[in-house]
Amino acid sequence: MNGTDVTEKIVVAIDGPAGSGKSSVSKGAARELGFAYLDTGAAYRALAWMLLDRGLDAENPEVVVASLPEFDFAIGTDPDHYFVKVGPDDVTIAIREPWVTSEVRLVARLPEVRSHLTALFRRTIASTPRPGIVVEGRDITTVVAPDATSRILLTASEDARMKRRSAEIVGSTAAVVGEQLRSRDRADSRVVDFMNAADGVTTVDSTELDFGQTVQAVVEVVTLARTKASDGQYTQR
Repeated sequence: MNGTDVTEKIVVAIDGPAGSGKSSVSKGAARELGFAYLDTGAAYRALAWMLLDRGLDAENPEVVVASLPEFDFAIGTDPDHYFVKVGPDDVTIAIREPWVTSEVRLVARLPEVRSHLTALFRRTIASTPRPGIVVEGRDITTVVAPDATSRILLTASEDARMKRRSAEIVGSTAAVVGEQLRSRDRADSRVVDFMNAADGVTTVDSTELDFGQTVQAVVEVVTLARTKASDGQYTQR
């Protein structure tokens, strides 16, 4: 995959907008499949946290890009032992707070940031000791892992997404969360298309599905791809 040796690994790439359930569903699917789990959105949040923690101006692209070499990021890929760290600081909870959420779009919109973090994600995929990994985020099926074994667009209605994101983020009203979600969607849509499935990508709409049903829908897509591969019907590009 673009210079990364993942031919022996099963890679499940999951795209989708904020609030579609990507993180919880991907983690649940990884747990059921015995795979590793990579939350790429956490990296963008962690970078925003670092900038705020250091009092740096996240609205200044030059400042953001200049900070990338100092971004000491670590993330747990065991779905049962998830953590996010920046240097020695455990920021697993802090990156979900409103003061960080409001800044994420400022870093995620920059192509230099996306390129830097994409390289980091590919190294993480290649280094997992498990037989497979579920990778979720905004441009996973098209940019980070376009040659993944299974490529899924997980989506839901805007109303469903706002409700889920409100339950996820600490100390914010539904109205505030809704505006943050729409603002993030607008900013990211200038860089990546995360609302439409690319060729070869399977859409899973979770609007009318509960958590367990959505996890099973994802697992079924992965299982079908693995079955086709073992039968010689699927050739990984």
